[in-house]
Amino acid sequence: MLEAVKSGSFDRVFYRYNSMYLLRRHFHSIGISGELQPSAAAGRGILYLMNHSSWWDGLLAYHAAGKLPGSRHYFMMEEEQLRKYAFFRKLGAYSINSGSTGDLRASLRYTAGLLQAGESVWMYPEGEILPLEHRPLSLKAGAALVLRLSPQTAVVPVTLYHGLFRHTKPEATLLAGAPQLLPWAEMDRSVIARTLETVLSEQLEAHRSRIIHHKGYMPDEFRPLLRKGRSTNEWLDLLRPGRGRR
Repeated sequence: MLEAVKSGSFDRVFYRYNSMYLLRRHFHSIGISGELQPSAAAGRGILYLMNHSSWWDGLLAYHAAGKLPGSRHYFMMEEEQLRKYAFFRKLGAYSINSGSTGDLRASLRYTAGLLQAGESVWMYPEGEILPLEHRPLSLKAGAALVLRLSPQTAVVPVTLYHGLFRHTKPEATLLAGAPQLLPWAEMDRSVIARTLETVLSEQLEAHRSRIIHHKGYMPDEFRPLLRKGRSTNEWLDLLRPGRGRR
């Protein structure tokens, strides 16, 4: 497996590039609701479990994590992609290769070690990118195995819902749910997997319903993670007769 090789200087430069260029160029707005570092998880490693529906998921999670103080964040990434974008290792990415039993076990042990050391890790337990509206969510066994190895870990479910709503650029919202502090060591692996699957599925449905209820407008509860730029339709609105430039 490919381990993370964090570089503070590279991280600082890339974070600005990601925030001020990549995300602002491709998204109209990004918002977050809930707490990524809940007080109940203080002193514990945190495992963030997130649904996986776009290429941007890792960079959105990285952006959100960069707003937090304290512990360092790591990101599990498919090995083929990490070999292609090797610089992500400097940002905290490490690999998982589900095609090799030995590599898979090494990645899960590595993840458990990070959590035992009090670090924060982001995983996409579906194991692949799937369309946002696909149902039901089906989680692989990896997260359950990690929790059995690091039972002190707090799990924070994070759901991502995005779409082209009222602008020419997509809007994305992240919702951090209640931390899960269960006796992982006493639970069977299959029970852990079903529990996490239920929690993430129900949260994603509630998240989706909030966006639908607001007819595509960002609900007030979502705090901005990115300063809004004007999308094409907003620039065109400024050119309408009688509007003028502001």
